[in-house]
Amino acid sequence: MNNRLEQVINALDQLHSEDPQAVNVDGEPVAAELLYAQRMSTWLTTLTQSPGECLQISVRAQHLQRWQVTREEYPEGRVGYLTWRRDQGIRAGETTALLMSEAGYSAEDAARVATIINKKGLGRDSDVQALEDCACLVFLENYFADFSRKVEHDHMLRIIQKTWRKMSPQAHELALGLPMSASSAALVKEALS
Repeated sequence: MNNRLEQVINALDQLHSEDPQAVNVDGEPVAAELLYAQRMSTWLTTLTQSPGECLQISVRAQHLQRWQVTREEYPEGRVGYLTWRRDQGIRAGETTALLMSEAGYSAEDAARVATIINKKGLGRDSDVQALEDCACLVFLENYFADFSRKVEHDHMLRIIQKTWRKMSPQAHELALGLPMSASSAALVKEALS
């Protein structure tokens, strides 16, 4: 990792580590957002042989400081959710652009990262697709089981179907190889049949 990339990743991780929600990892508390960002980067190394710096930064910054503006501050329903998610992407892109500028990246690189974080060009842009694949795989591997217990069955099936449509064939293959509980595997099977 070169110096400027390392500087940005370290700065992002410092912000992630400020997340007030912590999770237990091997007996130690870890900021939930930091763990999520690390998981995203881990999946990126599985999905992409030589990811560019902009993609590495985007993947690490995708959920940057989400705790600062909670979902509950927006209206219920799909429009409220999409507005919250859009606003989160804009904030993450702006903050990341500042960190990149401080590390010596160009305005063009910062704009590219904002485009990737905001998932503009999903299905057409390989970097945006890689970020989406990482997010879907992190969700399925780490958060799906708990989330599915809180959501009504038919709604959960629709969420799985929408998630699946966003993923690349490579991510489909990886997702089907994830270890899952019997109930989670049954949900996925039902959604995809």
